[in-house]
Amino acid sequence: MKKAIFLLALSFAASAGAEVRLPGWMTSNMVLQQQTTVHLSATAKKGAAVKITASWDGQTRKAQADRQTGAFSFDLSVPKAGGPYTLTFDDGQKTVLENVMAGEVWFCSGQSNMEMPVKGWGRVKDFEQEVAAATHPLVRLFQVEHTVAHQPQTRVPLGHTRGWAVCSPQMVGEFSAAAYFFAREVSQRLGIAVGVVNSSWGGTPAETWISHDELKHVQGFEQQLARIEETGFDDAKINVLYETEREAWNRQFFAADQGLADGDINSPRWTAVDASDGQWKTINLPGEWEMSALPGFDGVAWFRKSVEVPAQLAGKDLTLKLGQIDDEDITYFNGEKIAQGAGWTTPRTYTVPGRLVKEGRNVITVRVLDTGGEGGFRGTDKDMSLSQGQTVLPLAGEWRFAIGLDGSQVGPAPKAPDDSWYPSNLFNAMVAPFLSMPIRGFLWYQGCANVGRAVQYESLFQTLIHDWQARFNRNANVATFPKPAPSQNERRRFRQQQDSRVLPFYFVQIANYLQRHDLQPQSEWAAIREAQRKALQLDGVGMAVNIDIGEANDIHPKNKQEVGHRLALLALNRTYGRDEACAAPEFFGMRISEGKCILTFRPTQGSGMLAENADVKGFSIAGPDHRWHVAKAHTEGQGGMQRVVVASPDVPHPVAVRYAWADNPECNLQSTNGLPVGPFRTDDWPDFK
Repeated sequence: MKKAIFLLALSFAASAGAEVRLPGWMTSNMVLQQQTTVHLSATAKKGAAVKITASWDGQTRKAQADRQTGAFSFDLSVPKAGGPYTLTFDDGQKTVLENVMAGEVWFCSGQSNMEMPVKGWGRVKDFEQEVAAATHPLVRLFQVEHTVAHQPQTRVPLGHTRGWAVCSPQMVGEFSAAAYFFAREVSQRLGIAVGVVNSSWGGTPAETWISHDELKHVQGFEQQLARIEETGFDDAKINVLYETEREAWNRQFFAADQGLADGDINSPRWTAVDASDGQWKTINLPGEWEMSALPGFDGVAWFRKSVEVPAQLAGKDLTLKLGQIDDEDITYFNGEKIAQGAGWTTPRTYTVPGRLVKEGRNVITVRVLDTGGEGGFRGTDKDMSLSQGQTVLPLAGEWRFAIGLDGSQVGPAPKAPDDSWYPSNLFNAMVAPFLSMPIRGFLWYQGCANVGRAVQYESLFQTLIHDWQARFNRNANVATFPKPAPSQNERRRFRQQQDSRVLPFYFVQIANYLQRHDLQPQSEWAAIREAQRKALQLDGVGMAVNIDIGEANDIHPKNKQEVGHRLALLALNRTYGRDEACAAPEFFGMRISEGKCILTFRPTQGSGMLAENADVKGFSIAGPDHRWHVAKAHTEGQGGMQRVVVASPDVPHPVAVRYAWADNPECNLQSTNGLPVGPFRTDDWPDFK
């Protein structure tokens, strides 16, 4: 892709005589990253002499608009934290930006746990009180609208804040809880304005947030991105490419489905009224199968339900409601296909032709395809029914189900070009427009959508971090430290960090989730956490461990206050040089002595000591047979290196130890400041893909 794609351009085309048009991230109420030079391109009246006046120094700068296009560029030096200020642009007509602050700006992104609003669908812990108390004039919010693109864009997609907004009860309810709680704490601690841009989209994988130029080098994406590149990024050609790939995948996928005869959706084996389902398992619907009968399953599951239809409804058209189905369904009534739907947020309401409806027993069969994340039926009991007029037959409750196809047998379905999963789509549309905006750093909360691909995610995540740090750094001068640090050592440490010229990237390790297991050596959630942790080897990267505040039955933990707090601690310590505890000690090494594994931990920047605990939960231990057993553990040592001693009478000759290695582990190893030690393992056994 040509470098020109990434040059600064205009948010809006300027017409003759139009007032100055600025990049979409420049609005009233904004926070400009303090002590930076903003390099901008804009448009004005063609050939106009443009005057730019900033109230912080009262000086007027001049720029000449091009006679043909009206384009002009300018550099704007932002002072240290302060405000409010005004910015005035005059090409004969004045454009005035008011209530502008110089302060700290953080770009926040990821999937649903970053997107999760304070109120809205998220409803965090104590959300009503949090919304009511959310009057913080120094906190500024910028919501990015969901949108996709096949090439990097310059137009900023504005969400509900319509640009920058002052934090208030009216604005915060639909804004990212994690980003808000972070900004609130950092602003209060530093006493300056903090702006957070929320550019996130629930359910999205890492690959859609990475630029095409970088993603094409990640193993597993080379061929697909080469084919996309061959289209010249032409929308019509990309659609043709997708249709060809989807048709080939469909043939393979349907042929492998045990519930279909010869891969024909109109000739299913499992839909007839008299089809045998006595060996099928049962499940209560509505409900997501990840939470019950099919944890971690992606693929096709078939569901059957018998319903007794009274005589007065026989021969009449009926309304069938199934709630929201994640992701796609084909629905049959008494053996005949009646409908087909897609979209995990789309309620399914179908008409059953009267010719299929008979008195007595009728059978509904639903073939559900889940391509990733949670699968199944979403909604409440009343969302599932068979009805005609005032007569309603409930369908919630026990259904029978069988697996038609494990998705791992054929690989994932190609993503549609307008899908949020399509490679680089969200980088192009929701990240690229901000490359001209100076920022302090990044906050990231994502990973669930890549569960099951931990080895690949390790490369994806580190590529994303490199990609963003490099591209934003090309366009912005990073600010120096805003306030004196509390000690000479802290100032020296801060200068050493800033000398690297790398933007800080702080992320949240995904939380504990799903059913609790004492032993789960092949946990895919543990594997993705390890892939995240490996990114700590990169410059400027910090991790907020979240293994202790997840919820077994909710992939969206409600305690986002603690998430924002832990991210704020990282920033306060490692970016702003404050003497804050922001992490627990890290595992350093292991030696084996007399049947015991002695693990050493070393303090890291901003870490406290390990808390003393005679009964540390969460450890497992294995011998040369690679069989895992629950272990007993306790902490030892004071100052410097600390130790955890791990042993089990069932493993006389241990060779490996794991900690918090499960989807939802019970674990309690933490520092004296209450921050948890993250999951880790001493082995490198190839349990994962």
